[in-house]
Amino acid sequence: MHLNLANKIIVVTGGAKGIGAAIAQTLAAEGATAVIVGRSEPDNRDAVAAIVEMGGQAHQIVAELTHPDDCKKAIDSTLSTFGRIDGLVNNAGVNDGVGLEKGNYEDFVASLHRNLVHYYLMAHHALPALKASRGSIVNIGSKVAETGQGNTSAYAAANGGRNALTREWAVELLPYGIRVNCVVVAECYTPLYEKWIQTVADPEKALAEITARIPLENRMTTPNEIANAVAFLLSDKSSHTTGQILHVDGGYTHLDRSIGKH
Repeated sequence: MHLNLANKIIVVTGGAKGIGAAIAQTLAAEGATAVIVGRSEPDNRDAVAAIVEMGGQAHQIVAELTHPDDCKKAIDSTLSTFGRIDGLVNNAGVNDGVGLEKGNYEDFVASLHRNLVHYYLMAHHALPALKASRGSIVNIGSKVAETGQGNTSAYAAANGGRNALTREWAVELLPYGIRVNCVVVAECYTPLYEKWIQTVADPEKALAEITARIPLENRMTTPNEIANAVAFLLSDKSSHTTGQILHVDGGYTHLDRSIGKH
């Protein structure tokens, strides 16, 4: 299936590593230009180089998305370079463990800026260009919004907000033909996940216990599986799909996880 993404300009926040890098690479493989937005210029440049090496096209913009002005600058820079935006993937964020019992106001609000506020700002500033192109928005979310996790109130609230904004924007942007969808991630093996799993007492045992609870094939979701879903939702092959919250998680969120042990 050809996704007809050739020559599209698609902004990917947090596109230098992990799921974001997989999304950028998948889009580039489909002929799009991935505009990688991230705080680390060396990481951004490495991600661009990897895409160029595989024969794709990419561009990078350094931005600290917790700074509202940088969100506008990232969109302005994209338009200055390419003159258009055909898609936006809001992906950047981190499960930062700001809980209820041991958290505080300052950390909670800072986490919302890390994980939610820039989703709104990137979409807000990109909207005129997306109207012109009848483009699409894909938000990346987390199962934590629906399942809870413990000791991560701010991240859970942010992801609940991502889901809500997906549905809200899908309604608001109907007159412009702009589709808005969300891909929800559960247990996806990324370098950041690897770093986290190494902090627990017995990483191998912990990983085995987690994967045993994933119903489909008892394995982690791969970043490429997330990326493939994102590419589809950005493409005209999903031309009548909007306001959807798609769980690419091997059934983790909605299926009885006890069945994964059989």
